[in-house]
Amino acid sequence: MKIDAKILICYNAPVSIFSVYNGKPVRESKTGDDLSEKSFTKELDRTRNSLEKHFIRVDSLAIDRDISKTIYGINSFAPDIIFNFVEAVEGISSYEYCMAGIFELLGIEYTGCRPVALGNCLDKEKTKDILRSFGINTPASITLKPTTRFSKKDITLRYPVILKLLKEDASIGISEFSVVKNYAELRKQFMFLASVYKQDIILEEYIKGRELNVGILGGNPLPVSEIGFEGLPAKFPRIVTYDGKWIEDSIYYNHTRPVCPAQLKDRILKRINKVAVSAFEALKCRDYARVDIRLDSKGVPHVIEVNPNPDISKDSGFARASKAAGINHDKLLSTIANFALERKRKHDSQAKAG
Repeated sequence: MKIDAKILICYNAPVSIFSVYNGKPVRESKTGDDLSEKSFTKELDRTRNSLEKHFIRVDSLAIDRDISKTIYGINSFAPDIIFNFVEAVEGISSYEYCMAGIFELLGIEYTGCRPVALGNCLDKEKTKDILRSFGINTPASITLKPTTRFSKKDITLRYPVILKLLKEDASIGISEFSVVKNYAELRKQFMFLASVYKQDIILEEYIKGRELNVGILGGNPLPVSEIGFEGLPAKFPRIVTYDGKWIEDSIYYNHTRPVCPAQLKDRILKRINKVAVSAFEALKCRDYARVDIRLDSKGVPHVIEVNPNPDISKDSGFARASKAAGINHDKLLSTIANFALERKRKHDSQAKAG
């Protein structure tokens, strides 16, 4: 029996704002389109069909910068909850948390994380500051503005170092050139990123070790996934790049393989899960998130990123982990929707009692 509820799927209309997305010179880039956004439009019908199995009415709304139109569209449908898939507005990632704020101002419950978590997690340095304040290990780092003048002595980090865009996700700007072994390589990649993306860049000590993802659903960890790089040429760093996620037939795409559940000793697994849940709670995440972790040579987990509202498409790592926990994709989507519906029921009940 379907639940008597109206669900509105809100998502960002796909748009491209950078000349390249994979962090490499144009001559080595296969596309100037943001494939991470375009891939969701293919998933939208599948998501809608899945939710229609559980709820009486489901519709979708593409979000752009026309806020009046957005508010009109939401109010016209009058949803019980919004399934929030908005990750940017017209390519601007920093507007993600703003849309969640608008949902709150409209008084409509929605899935996933609240503005404070979305904003803090988007800023990698702020994420690290919060993690450190809770005693959670995260690699040492320095953040530089694209116009910053610096010299060799200003870089106090140990090499190798990885360079990332401070406020982007989906591995935008990350390539085999992101991990640098010396100052000359660092300066070259910094200048490239600064010229193309024109935004702050975070330099982080690179942890050589196993890369793990921990999906958190409702505050509980899903089976841990490990990113395998078997067959990747030795000259390429073992990292998750934009190519590896989105560009089919690229070297990284062909040699970036998730394994779930990861083979881990019980003692280390418990430690990883504890760190992941602690990071989820420290960043005030809600409903679902993914915590990315690197194990150092001593088996110590270091949180490298906390991803609120991560990709939950049918072939995503999060969906793979939930399947390993016995939760199929339809159940995953309905579970997340029901988190929001339960909050709405509780709020309505309190309002009625008051």
